[in-house]
Amino acid sequence: MKRKIKIGISVGDLNGIGMEIIIKTFLDKRMLDFCTPIIFGSSKSAIFYRKLCEIQNFSFNTINNIKNINEKQVNLINCWNDDVKISPGILSEEISKYAFISLEKASNALQKNEIDALVTAPINKSLIRKHVSDFIGHTEYLEKKFDNKALMIMISDNMKVACVTSHVALSEVPKLITKKRIKQCLEIMNKSLVEDFCIQRPKIAVMGLNPHAGENGMLGAEEDSVILPAINDVKSNKNILAFGPFPCDSFFTSDNIKRYDGILSMYHDQGLTPFKSLSFSEGVNYTAGLPIIRTSPVHGTGYDIAGKNIANANSFRESIYLSCKSNKLRKEYFNLKSNSLAK
Repeated sequence: MKRKIKIGISVGDLNGIGMEIIIKTFLDKRMLDFCTPIIFGSSKSAIFYRKLCEIQNFSFNTINNIKNINEKQVNLINCWNDDVKISPGILSEEISKYAFISLEKASNALQKNEIDALVTAPINKSLIRKHVSDFIGHTEYLEKKFDNKALMIMISDNMKVACVTSHVALSEVPKLITKKRIKQCLEIMNKSLVEDFCIQRPKIAVMGLNPHAGENGMLGAEEDSVILPAINDVKSNKNILAFGPFPCDSFFTSDNIKRYDGILSMYHDQGLTPFKSLSFSEGVNYTAGLPIIRTSPVHGTGYDIAGKNIANANSFRESIYLSCKSNKLRKEYFNLKSNSLAK
């Protein structure tokens, strides 16, 4: 348990702020006290951003094989040798293919247990889709890779928010809000809160779908016909402490947030708008439900500020912290469980 955790890092869109926030995070040498970072990218791209950000006293241990990592340095595995033309702030279909190569190489290493956790820098999903026709996003890619249903949970110091539906059009949401899907999300979230965050009996608040949680059926029937039955089912059959459905417009007060360990919203913007409003710079995207640990910053590629040396690395830094913490807590949980006294 005292061994330093090996963190694999995918570089994201090279025309975005990914490499900048990676470098800024590991400028603080204290980060190497508890983890060994392994960046899956290219030394040429890293040097480009180091010079652009005018950073002098920083270097990578450049390697071609993960066996050659140095625990006292920031390691960088060369995943390609192409002369990539980086143009910060510019959307580029050509550049986006390297974001996917980085992700694929890092997740392959994770699959082989060569690294302990994965932290992903932001990508442009639509551009990657030009190269990989079925690509939707990091979460969906990792679901397929590790053959498990995943759940995106946004994490901050004061709240943990998940969504029943995520990267789908708003018009598609109502048909995807099913009793089975809500139950599955509640089970994944509850399991993750117990195993990855050491919360013994988590309380989960469930949002309604419609304004005012349907207003007793006047503004929609999903609360009574789908959401409440799902809540009652997991309470009775899975012993999960789920409550609601609550009207989303009045739920996100400091008292309510403190009262619950997790919040399950029905769709992307319903949960992520209040979360990002309250926790944008320090928030972390956590992928629950998989046999591996993956985190990422909550922000996007930041094309508007790319190359200007003004990107805030806090969310990425918190992603590193959380990946290390959850990795240790999960190991501790299973260690304690395997050595528990027989009843």
